[in-house]
Amino acid sequence: MTQENINETLPFTFRTENGIGYMTLNRPSSYNAFDHPMVEAFETFLRERRYDEDTRVIILDGGEAKGFCAGLDTNKYAPEIFKMSPVQAYNAQVRMSRLFLGMRQIPQPLICCVHGAAAGIGFSLAMASDLRILAEDARFSAAYINIGLGGADMASSYFLPRLIGAGRAYEYLLTGNWMDAKTAMELGFASRVVAKEKMIATAEELAKTMTEKNPMGIRMTKEAINVSLDCPGLEAALNMEDRNQIMMSYTYRMT
Repeated sequence: MTQENINETLPFTFRTENGIGYMTLNRPSSYNAFDHPMVEAFETFLRERRYDEDTRVIILDGGEAKGFCAGLDTNKYAPEIFKMSPVQAYNAQVRMSRLFLGMRQIPQPLICCVHGAAAGIGFSLAMASDLRILAEDARFSAAYINIGLGGADMASSYFLPRLIGAGRAYEYLLTGNWMDAKTAMELGFASRVVAKEKMIATAEELAKTMTEKNPMGIRMTKEAINVSLDCPGLEAALNMEDRNQIMMSYTYRMT
C-alpha cells in the first residue's frame, strides 16, 4: 500500500511505502541548492516527521540533479541574505543550521544516498543523516572556507570530527578540499559505496531490515546514539542504555 504525500510546489517530493519514506530533492536546474522556500519546506517536513508513526525509515536522495546538493543557492538566496539587516541575516543563518538538529531529533533513521557533489549544506545533509550510501562519483566539500567564510558551518564542526576523527576533520574544514567516495569509505564516513544505479536498492535493503525491528527499539537506538555523542562519559551513556532496555522489556511484556 502506498501513501502519497507529494506537492509539486515543494522543492522535493516525499512518499511513504511499507513504512519507508522516500524523500527526493527536486531542484535539478540548480543542483538542489537551498533557497528560502527550500529551507521552509525542509523545516515543515522535519516538523511533520516528529510524530509520524507511519514512516519508520527515510531514504534521502538527490534525484535527477547532476550532483546531490550544491549547498546554498549563491545565485538567488545568498544575495538576499547579504541585503538583510544583521538581525535578519542572523535569523536566516540560525534557521538553516537548525535543520541539521531537526534531522537528528526526528525518530526515523535517515539513509542518505549521495551521487556527485555534496558541498556546503549538501555535505551537512549527509553528515546529519544516520547512514550514508555513496555512488562511486560522490564527493564532499565543506566549501565555506573557499568563499571567504569560516570553514565551520551548518553543523560541520560538530559532525565531521565525530564521524572521521578530529585530525582529518581539521584538514577538510580548513582547506575546503574534496573528499572522494573511496576516502569517505576508508575514513568510516560511508556505510557503502556502490554504483549509482544501485544506491536506492542498497538503501532499501537496509531500510527494510530496520522496518522488521520493533519500532520503539529503532527509535530509542537512534536516540541513545545521539545522546551518547554528547554525554560527558561512560556512566551517562550506560544510564541511557539501561533506561532504554528496561522500557523496551516492559513494552515487550505488555504486548
